[in-house]
Amino acid sequence: MNICRNNFFCCEGITKNYNNEPVVKGISLELPCGGLISLAGPSGAGKTTLFNVLAGVDKPDEGRVLLDGEDITGICGRVSYMLQKDLLLEYRIVIDNVILPLLIRGEKKKTSREFAAGFFSMFGLEGYENKYPNELSGGMRQRAALLRTCITTKAKGQTDRSPVILLDEPFSSLDAITRRRMQSWYLSIAQKLNISTIFITHDVEEALILSDTVYILNGKPGIITHKIDVQPERPRKSNFFVSREFAEQKSFILEAIED
Repeated sequence: MNICRNNFFCCEGITKNYNNEPVVKGISLELPCGGLISLAGPSGAGKTTLFNVLAGVDKPDEGRVLLDGEDITGICGRVSYMLQKDLLLEYRIVIDNVILPLLIRGEKKKTSREFAAGFFSMFGLEGYENKYPNELSGGMRQRAALLRTCITTKAKGQTDRSPVILLDEPFSSLDAITRRRMQSWYLSIAQKLNISTIFITHDVEEALILSDTVYILNGKPGIITHKIDVQPERPRKSNFFVSREFAEQKSFILEAIED
């Protein structure tokens, strides 16, 4: 079955080898436009390897990656990728950290600053454009890093199309209260900007709160062992995380990861 036929972003049959040994094998994922899916599983199952392929950083040994019907396998820059650490440069003010990918791409500094400034209020960073990263809280640093990631695709003249963003445990370094606030905030931002997102997370609760679908990547080589469509569908009530449905799905996912 060709899962890419009717899906905005997808991969089919991705296998990636290192030293002639497969790290991930036969991976297929589907991400609808504006959707959020999570990739969960134990450490060492190949989640980051798969993200490198989806982002075009590495080429797969088998399979392909498609965006809106176009084969983008091995092409960098079509999908944005944010690593676990914020990677803000301490010697650059916040706005210049945010526009760094645009400058690397050859865009003018003044134009890039003007473009980025329009997003600072939406990301809760208004008034911090000229601050340095060490003057920001942990949550604000993550919002700045997310803004940098979001505008990388938004600034390509493709504002009518949903940006695809890969987030590798973006909130794992935050305390529990800040993490929950950031999760709610990201859901709001993703809706406003029509962002399509794939998360890597080791936090099952986070996967359930954020996602439409959770994929379990397990084994060596890593393969997709389960696909869980989270119920009820988004938008969910604020008390979802204390509901019976939440508890049952959490238990199922934990068992699937431990298999």
